[in-house]
Amino acid sequence: MRWSGQAVAAEQAGALPGLVKLSNLVRSVQTPEFAGITFHEVLAKSAINRVPGAVKALPFGHTINPYRGCSHACAYCFARPTHEFLELDAGRDFDSQIIVKINVAEVLRKELRRPSWERVPIALGTNTDPYQRAEGRYRLMPGIIEALAESGTPFSILTKGTLLKRDLPSLVRARERVPIELAMSIAVYDDDLQQSVEPGTPTTKARLATVRAAQEAGFEVTVFLMPILPWLTDSVAHLDRAFGMIAETGATRVLHNALYLKPGVKEWFLLWLEREHPQLVPKYRELYARGAYAPKDYRAWLRARIQPLLRKHGLQLGREDPVTGGVAMREAAAPPQPQPTLF
Repeated sequence: MRWSGQAVAAEQAGALPGLVKLSNLVRSVQTPEFAGITFHEVLAKSAINRVPGAVKALPFGHTINPYRGCSHACAYCFARPTHEFLELDAGRDFDSQIIVKINVAEVLRKELRRPSWERVPIALGTNTDPYQRAEGRYRLMPGIIEALAESGTPFSILTKGTLLKRDLPSLVRARERVPIELAMSIAVYDDDLQQSVEPGTPTTKARLATVRAAQEAGFEVTVFLMPILPWLTDSVAHLDRAFGMIAETGATRVLHNALYLKPGVKEWFLLWLEREHPQLVPKYRELYARGAYAPKDYRAWLRARIQPLLRKHGLQLGREDPVTGGVAMREAAAPPQPQPTLF
């Protein structure tokens, strides 16, 4: 579903040097409802992405990304550097220049019909969020859910978007045909900090309500408490509050991890930190001086702090897919079914 009368010239000088080279760009759209954001509608050539695996037993995983870029505008988002492929920057452009694959469901159906498709699990939301605000207008996910279910392909969804509630009836029907895992990312349980570091996301309260709704619909939702921000969200008080609020939704599984700052993300996050919490900048520069990961000592300290809080609130650790970064499928994928021969 696209807007009429809102098209803008994608070829204006100096605006989008990478996008004007794309042969599959249909048009660029701006609308007052999304002030400051431009949507670039493209015709996708493929829908399923193969992600190289981290271990020999899992040589690769599969993902679908109906959007590139994300209006959630999380300062810490690890997917920011993906925009540089289009000669867009990993900062403001990632938040405001959103690529929309308007035909993704149709392309997906074709790929799922191939005799070579083995119905292995597919992860959604492990790069950019499929339920960011634009999904309310483009409605790409219902077609994706239907195509996956009809083909017998298990899938998982990781999101920060409360639009997930819209599709719960479709997901309940799809669950009758394939295994489905749902996960909600909720990193910050302080309202002011949450709106500062991830200004385009629904509130923590709204996301917790979405978790509760999915639990009531029969899904066992995993909550991703990540990233945990050193000196901002790693206190006992904040973590205790977080786990207590998660437990109140009926969820029982949590995944957690410390902030990951790879090149292209680190620079943007530090700009936010300098603006909002300048006293912490020297500490972060020291903590992340040797790489993108927090030091092992810090991660061990964080695990030791979290373990008794998990027990206190009756929560257990969930499992992360080591390849895609989404929630791991707990049910085995359905074995491939023989394809009929067409004459």
